[in-house]
Amino acid sequence: MTLTFDPDAAASSESGMYGLPFTPDNAHVVVIPVPFEATTSYGGGTSKGPKAVLRASRQVDLFDFETGRPYERGIAMLDIPKEIREWNKEASKLAEAVLEARGAGDGGPELMSALDRVNEISDLVNDWVYRQTSVLLEAGKMPVVLGGDHSVPFGAIRAYSEKYPGLGILHLDAHADLRDAYQGFTFSHASIFHNVMTRLTSVDRLVQVGVRDLSNAEHQMITTSAGRITTFFDAEIAIAREEGMSIGSIADRIVSFLPETVYLSWDIDGLDPTLCPGTGTPVPGGLSWNEAIGLLRALIREKKRIVGLDLCEVAPGVTEWDANVGARLLYKMIGFALMSQ
Repeated sequence: MTLTFDPDAAASSESGMYGLPFTPDNAHVVVIPVPFEATTSYGGGTSKGPKAVLRASRQVDLFDFETGRPYERGIAMLDIPKEIREWNKEASKLAEAVLEARGAGDGGPELMSALDRVNEISDLVNDWVYRQTSVLLEAGKMPVVLGGDHSVPFGAIRAYSEKYPGLGILHLDAHADLRDAYQGFTFSHASIFHNVMTRLTSVDRLVQVGVRDLSNAEHQMITTSAGRITTFFDAEIAIAREEGMSIGSIADRIVSFLPETVYLSWDIDGLDPTLCPGTGTPVPGGLSWNEAIGLLRALIREKKRIVGLDLCEVAPGVTEWDANVGARLLYKMIGFALMSQ
């Protein structure tokens, strides 16, 4: 498609993602919005993330010093799906009682029925995301999932792992997300990578960065994974910096554990919470903006191929700050992914 707009002009409020004139049919990068957060166990608001990021994206300048003009390949977002909004509304209401009881446990048949229905809806969301991602991959596009909480990319990771067996995942997060059916929710936001690593055998390696909040069981899963899971704890990165190791060297070491083909699954709370104060489960510490982008630079240096990605847990707060950071981070992720290909 020949662009007929001025990339330096202000975007209108009616324009597409990043103010671009593309549609999902003629864009190479297609963003799949998944406004679902039923299993969120602390702060809420991530279901509003896709709409907020879309709005904020229109303020992002399109020329990027490091990746050039990623917009020229075409970036567009699908319409925010009505069925996901309805599933989120139903599941969130049912989940309230389960979350208040910290799991269904011995809460009786009514609570168990609510839990079962939330798990059923989560399956529907997974299948919807899987089908959307598969169709776009088959069409030669790069689908990108925009959450929603961090439970939502499971279907996308499944589709990508089927297309790229031996896939490696670079997971940026404050949390390990390796809990088994947290609070009874099979596809909890805290269980995404337990599900990935136990259900998707074509995922070769999970490399986690910035983790600073995890359970005993999660730590055990990491240490007994026979090398399939490598976690770079936030404290380890801080200590390495204190001992004089450059962030570039740290990033190179992290990336060295990944296979050639990489999928990015980034929870925005992996960043310093000053960059995402509205996110649902903020934790002190985390990566600075440039440290996070440094991971993308390292992937390019090490000649890794970024085939797909998701960004989750952006929750608009009192100001536009969270959505602003989310939109800019997503543009960087897309830019480096296209550069790597």
